[in-house]
Amino acid sequence: MTAEELSKLESDLWNAADQMHANSKFNVAEYRDPMLGIIFLRFAYNRYIEALNKIQPSLDTPRGKRKPIADDFKAVGAIMLPDEAQWKYLAGLPENRDIGESLNDAMKAIEESYPDLQGILPKSYQLMEPEVIRGLIKIFSRESLDLAKGDVFGRVYEYFLLKFAMSTAQEGGEFFTPPSLVNLIVRIIEPDHGIVYDPACGSGGMFVQTGHFINDFRHRNPNEAISIFGTEKISSNVKLSMMNLYVHGLEGKIQEGNTYYEDTHNLVGRCDYVMANPPFNVSGVDKNRDFVKEDKRLPFGLPRNDIANYLWIQYFYSYLNDIGRAGFVMASSATDAGHSEKLVREKLIKTGHVDVIVSVANNFFYTRSLPCHLWFLDKGKLAHIKDKVLMIDARNTFRKVNTTLNDFTEEHLDGLSAIARMYRGETVNVENNPWLKERFPGGKYQDVLGLCKVVELKEIKENDWSLTPGRYIGITNNINGNDNFSEELKEINRMYTNLSDEAIELDKKIRAILSSL
Repeated sequence: MTAEELSKLESDLWNAADQMHANSKFNVAEYRDPMLGIIFLRFAYNRYIEALNKIQPSLDTPRGKRKPIADDFKAVGAIMLPDEAQWKYLAGLPENRDIGESLNDAMKAIEESYPDLQGILPKSYQLMEPEVIRGLIKIFSRESLDLAKGDVFGRVYEYFLLKFAMSTAQEGGEFFTPPSLVNLIVRIIEPDHGIVYDPACGSGGMFVQTGHFINDFRHRNPNEAISIFGTEKISSNVKLSMMNLYVHGLEGKIQEGNTYYEDTHNLVGRCDYVMANPPFNVSGVDKNRDFVKEDKRLPFGLPRNDIANYLWIQYFYSYLNDIGRAGFVMASSATDAGHSEKLVREKLIKTGHVDVIVSVANNFFYTRSLPCHLWFLDKGKLAHIKDKVLMIDARNTFRKVNTTLNDFTEEHLDGLSAIARMYRGETVNVENNPWLKERFPGGKYQDVLGLCKVVELKEIKENDWSLTPGRYIGITNNINGNDNFSEELKEINRMYTNLSDEAIELDKKIRAILSSL
């Protein structure tokens, strides 16, 4: 299936499923999990049939054909489906059968066979209107899906997660990180072996993109190359993440837990790669708890500030082994945070393990319009860059999807990740990437005004230990090659207006609280 065909399939399936949602009594958040469960069942059946054909020769014995067992299917990356959980059976049920109950039974049967999925699959189909369920089953029974192989269903699952995140913007950031940001993190840290951990894993997007990277760029089986571990606070997101892994044929251990107060997998000092999009600017972490005060994941000290950003940064650092790499999304305020947070940042920078900092424009998230930074740590930095940090200002490098959403194109992703590789000493072929060729004509790293600069620790110290790229890189006009000043000015004005309105509302709330006291 070509990229164009897959894109059309995704869109057609979403539009049809969204139409069914319009006829249901569920809100979007309630509709999400049952919908994704149906995609899971359809995928599992396709992979089951594909696996059954592969293992048939191995079932021959001197006494005749033996029955397949679960281990036969596991060996080829599939699960052995009980009869009542097979798509053909469910799609062929007569009208007088309770389709909701049948779907619940199917999910229970799979969970009984696979302990890792216990309590994960949705089992609330009795609450949905039978005609809506049958409509969804009909949508996913299209002939175009009968022979779908490879990662088609994984891509469909991701697409539906994306659309649900956009539809439920207020909670979208709780379970979904935009693919652009995940892709850039993966391409810069290149997670291709060992233990990969996300201590705030949401729906598992970091793991999925890591799987794509290993398949597409290393041409290996991800389950043979890496071991996946995740922690997620919200129960429903744990379920999304586990289904996401299974839909993509990935094995992993996802545990429910609050990373502030527990270390669910005991991975301090053991991880080859850490990736995450933690919640920004969280206040209210109980720093009086013994676990927090004695937390070995805080080697640079417990910040006095109530914001948790520098707790997360230290967690990521502490989980890495001696040559491990980390990449994570962080609130822009963290690169210049003062007081006790600055002291932590100074200690971190002095280790020589801060590798790359990338400034990202606003509107990359569905839940907030403010910009962010991507941080990259590397305990195995090469000697020639040990006391240096690569600063990249990508605030003018993006594609405008619509008036409220930006992303990176494939060309941008290749270009930005290539800058990191050149900084590490690689020579990059730039002939097929005009964006790169214009800025790095020889395929070797050089500082580019307004885009990137390699900064020594001495200069960072002189700038009060700031990790904000804009302080070092300088500015230039038209980095993105677009004469878009008018639109950008309008966007800045819109942001300012929104922030002003939020400030007025916040002031009212504070005054009301003070008055009540």
